[in-house]
Amino acid sequence: MNTDDLMIFSGSGSKRLTDRICNYLGVAMAKGEVIHFSEGNTFVRVLENVRGRRVYLVQSTVFPANDNFMELLFWIDAFKRASAEAVTVIIPYFSYAKGDKKDEPRVSIRARVCADAIEVAGADRVVTMDLHSPQVQGFFRVPVDNLYALPTLCDFFKEKNIENIVVVSPDSGFAKHARKFAAYLKAPVAIADKQRVAHDEHAEVLEVVGNVRGKTAVVVDDFTISCGTLIDIAAKLVDRGAKKVYALISHGVFAEGTMEKIDSSLLEKILVTDTVENQPVVLSSKIEIVSVASVFAMAIRCIHNRESISAMFP
Repeated sequence: MNTDDLMIFSGSGSKRLTDRICNYLGVAMAKGEVIHFSEGNTFVRVLENVRGRRVYLVQSTVFPANDNFMELLFWIDAFKRASAEAVTVIIPYFSYAKGDKKDEPRVSIRARVCADAIEVAGADRVVTMDLHSPQVQGFFRVPVDNLYALPTLCDFFKEKNIENIVVVSPDSGFAKHARKFAAYLKAPVAIADKQRVAHDEHAEVLEVVGNVRGKTAVVVDDFTISCGTLIDIAAKLVDRGAKKVYALISHGVFAEGTMEKIDSSLLEKILVTDTVENQPVVLSSKIEIVSVASVFAMAIRCIHNRESISAMFP
């Protein structure tokens, strides 16, 4: 790949991940600046000539979600007004993807609002990872590539040479995706039955369906915030005879107070990717970060060379 014309910019939400992506591709991070004014306004400036260039912006929309999302829109607008040929937005963690439906009266379909805003700002393509609701791709009229952390997380876990494992889905809705983890790890599947009755980021685990006795349980999920469900599932699994409990999580969205709960839990280790890097907490020694920079770098390379991204995944 000729990297001479490859320009990768970073937003405030993904500076470390962008640096890793650039290192993988052997290019320097393109220059830009962000200023946050005292009254809360955000100002962005492109410090490179992007006229006629295809540019790539990396920006997770979390911590703080609304500020980072607005910054994302301003970056897209700045690139288009600077006459960039095409703007590809890399959103490692798209925080509003879970607002994908009107499941109660008088609520907003937030993911659709965000998709419309990204398009109106001028994005030509969106790349993200493990959308909470894959159907969000259909909210866009521009191409959307939903990458997967599964191979990276599973390969890292397999290096630990842990035997006799069972993959555990946190609920029935994630069971289809959990079976993909199980196939990759060559392990059986169990499913936790839970119910969520409020918007307080906590769900009650009722039962575990499947045999976990004497096994090492591996709970898989796309994201976690309070870790309440993970901790409850771990306790239920140990109660059902599991020897140890690990977790493979795509996006570690850890809120304040979470680490203390993890430290006192029955979880052995939580593997998360580096799609979220501005957590307001110091991570526990039970948290291990696995970089997905190579996955995004390969996707950028495919897009820039006009090759198929689907070839990246079996």
